[in-house]
Amino acid sequence: MSRPEQDRAQGWRTLSALQNRIEDRIERALQEAHGLSVNEFCALHHLAGQEPGKRVRMQQLADKLVLSQSATTRLVTRMEERALLSRVISPEDRRGIYAEPTDAGLKLLNEAVPTHNAALDAALAEAAELPELTPLVQALEKLSIKVDPQPRSTAP
Repeated sequence: MSRPEQDRAQGWRTLSALQNRIEDRIERALQEAHGLSVNEFCALHHLAGQEPGKRVRMQQLADKLVLSQSATTRLVTRMEERALLSRVISPEDRRGIYAEPTDAGLKLLNEAVPTHNAALDAALAEAAELPELTPLVQALEKLSIKVDPQPRSTAP
């Protein structure tokens, strides 16, 4: 392997390590405080971010979450059983299935956003202390990566 290839591979491993640290920290915080997984939080956040009346097909949700269709179906089933979201059959073609957050899902999301952001801040601060991760953390800090505290109201 050439030196540039080695550097590229090392860069990828470093980025992956940072992502794993962040996701693990957020996962633990969301589970402990709200009984939510990162994927459940991300699904609610994506669905809540849609314009009112705009629905998300299951395949779109799978793509957004970077999950397979079957993993997304299992996730949505668990969330539906907890009344966090509901599935709606497309009135246009009666074949497509949409996912929508429920009022309970939106309420839980709004409660979980500060936990998510605090865990993200803590994970980044911890990672910034490691010399190999500092440049990546600095690059991320230039981006707006926090979750909006009020994605959508639970009011009708």
